[in-house]
Amino acid sequence: MCGVMGVVCRDAANQAIHDGLTMLQHRGQEAAGIVTCEGDRLFLRKNNGFVRDVFHSHHMLRLRGSMGIGHVRYSTVGGTTLSEAQPFYVNSPYGIVLAHNGQLVNSAALKRELYESGLRHINTSSDSEVLLNVLADELQRRNSLRLEIEDVFAAVSALHRRCRGGYSVVALIAGYGMLAFRDPHGIRPAIFGRRGDGEYAVASESVALDILGYERMRDLAPGEAIFVSADGKFHARACASPRRHTPCIFEYVYLARPDSILDGVLVYKARLRMGEALAEKILRKWPERDIDVVIPVPDTGRTTALPLSYRLGVKYREGFVKNRYIPRTFIMPGQAVRQKSVRQKLNVIDLEFADKNVLLVDDSIVRGTTAREIVSMARGAGARKVYFASAAPPVRYPNVYGIDIPTQSELVAYRKSEDEAAAAIGADRLFYQDLEDLEAAVLRSEPGFRAFDSSCFDGKYVTGGVRPDSGRDVPDRRAVAGERDEQEPWHESRGVETLVDFSGNA
Repeated sequence: MCGVMGVVCRDAANQAIHDGLTMLQHRGQEAAGIVTCEGDRLFLRKNNGFVRDVFHSHHMLRLRGSMGIGHVRYSTVGGTTLSEAQPFYVNSPYGIVLAHNGQLVNSAALKRELYESGLRHINTSSDSEVLLNVLADELQRRNSLRLEIEDVFAAVSALHRRCRGGYSVVALIAGYGMLAFRDPHGIRPAIFGRRGDGEYAVASESVALDILGYERMRDLAPGEAIFVSADGKFHARACASPRRHTPCIFEYVYLARPDSILDGVLVYKARLRMGEALAEKILRKWPERDIDVVIPVPDTGRTTALPLSYRLGVKYREGFVKNRYIPRTFIMPGQAVRQKSVRQKLNVIDLEFADKNVLLVDDSIVRGTTAREIVSMARGAGARKVYFASAAPPVRYPNVYGIDIPTQSELVAYRKSEDEAAAAIGADRLFYQDLEDLEAAVLRSEPGFRAFDSSCFDGKYVTGGVRPDSGRDVPDRRAVAGERDEQEPWHESRGVETLVDFSGNA
């Protein structure tokens, strides 16, 4: 999961991209980057850290031009060093920069193929650099001195035939324009909008367009590509054969902001319905319940907990105060860091727990680290019994399309019953959402799709060619605290700023 942003406008694009990335910060907190284009020249700034830390006034002044792309990173492939930060750049053909949200499942094969057929060297372990080089390779095959729009769409069509996985992409072709496309299954989100005449923006979530005053046009269709030339001319093309539209259901559970609209579904409304469905399950399975109070795990648990408490007829209370300066623990690098940060992120209000039977409500339980710590905190605050409800079904399979759920052995629900999982997190009782209820909560908005990628819940991978245990032996490279690339230590503090000149006038 990452956040991508692209803009073609009449004025300077740097501030618009910066502000858009700030709205997408929840999608990635390890690194941020922006590339802008003025004429044939590309200007790059990227570094590890939050958007607010990476870009200062003197950096923004150097990001010149009226079109550009940006990225906030949460790593699923590769380490946490700056060499893995996006956007990535390749000089041939034309000069291309690319930012990517998602993950390829055949990147190793593509990497070999790129070297054997085109002698292309991949300098990082990121599949985003592989994706960039596949696009560059396909454009190179057109062998056109002057890039035409048909060349761009033909290259994207060929890329879809070669690449397998979930991806939404924004790219700049120096001097030509901005390209955006989405994988043929529509797994990862992308939406675009328009402001005035000839100004367009594309982003991972609609909230980034809202803050910039862009009118939401629509989501990119699965396999669709759009290209906006430097002078603001808009082109769109279906670049893949029709396939079943299966967006990632975990976006609606946790990843996206509640005020975002993804594929026509308001995330907030879907989460309200998740709470209603979960309450109905508790009423069916536990008629003799003895819950005194419903307490959400902030922030994503709130929207689900409120309708759940109404339906159960139980008081809703805020029992945790969140430190908003601690990043989201699920997307933190490494299990030890995640565990330590739970107590830094949340503090209990003892009054709401003391001598009560408490039902905690969260969006999901993945590794169990956060849930275990929160249950322990509730007991430490004096709760008699601690029950736990998850708005999502049990996560029992790796996610290979851009979410950091790489190995089954990490998952608290793997090979465990509901009672066994409850014991593992220290709860007196645990309730998971049923998958069919979760899907119904999203589909009740009557969107244009009728299925999901729910692979982390059911082990069914929509792209094919993936075994449920394929991530079993993949090490978590991000788990090494303080991991650094010894060959480029200066990057860690200074970041990267680059000017590339294609005009011959350096």
